Amino acid sequence: MPTTEQQRANAALAAAEGWPGVRDGETLRTVALPGLSLAIRRRAAALDDLEPALFVHGLGGSSRNWSALMELLSADVECEAVDLPGFGASPPPDSGDYSVYGHARAVIRCLETSGRGPVHLFGNSLGGAAATRVAALRPDLVRSLTLISPAMPELPPQRSALPTGLLGMPGMGRLLGRWTRDLPAGQRARSVLRLCYGDPARITPEEFSAAEAELERRQTLPYFWESLSRTARGIVNAYTLGGQHSLWRQAERVLAPTLLVYGVRDRLVSFRMAQRAARAFASSRLVVLPEAGHVAMMEYPDEVAGAFREFLAAAAPGG
Repeated sequence: MPTTEQQRANAALAAAEGWPGVRDGETLRTVALPGLSLAIRRRAAALDDLEPALFVHGLGGSSRNWSALMELLSADVECEAVDLPGFGASPPPDSGDYSVYGHARAVIRCLETSGRGPVHLFGNSLGGAAATRVAALRPDLVRSLTLISPAMPELPPQRSALPTGLLGMPGMGRLLGRWTRDLPAGQRARSVLRLCYGDPARITPEEFSAAEAELERRQTLPYFWESLSRTARGIVNAYTLGGQHSLWRQAERVLAPTLLVYGVRDRLVSFRMAQRAARAFASSRLVVLPEAGHVAMMEYPDEVAGAFREFLAAAAPGG
């Protein structure tokens, strides 16, 4: 008889099959762990023996958010992206832990199980906060750190980010589910993309279609709103932690060379946090994209890929 882990793996794999937005050259597989299953998107490497990289998405996103950047970096690093628990094609964790710590632990377990570490670790928004914790707690797993608009504590937050914080209020997920259940997936997908992009004109038809299809499928999942609202609550809680558990304090503990990418038009993570982040991460390089919003790796993938290559060359011995 199959074990619980095998049953979980089979169920997760069935959920991942046919998941929208899997590009040519990509594969999507599931990794079964005790109490947890993770969907992993892999981009075929253009060269052999490349150093490994792992990409971690933000709130409400998925591994698909990294597809454009992974394609551009396929000759530089061996690219894999994870769907965090409860997002993309990954089912919810048995623990129900959607805190930033919980997501960081999922990334750590993913790296430990794969044996790919140390990796070039990428994180966007929530994924940036989780990646910061991973780099601080497990420096042995992180070769370098690239953070794109990381969700570091910002008090008070900018006004355009307040609705995201309100999403974490108890019961808000169920309420929003009732309010929006009759809205077409395309309308909601366009609203999310317009919030995340600095210039909505850069939303390609391909990106919109993939986002619409993914959202349409995710809305059918019984845990859709719970994973979204409880993760938003986890981000808010992380903003309030002080002492050694503070994200800013943990940023100061990061030993890995760090690339910071901020968009001036970001409506979710204020550009004003860029200089503070550059001071907090001891060995950091700051790149500012004047026209970019919250998801620079989707909106300006060529620029982000170029910045990473320069960063990689500078961080290499003798660079």
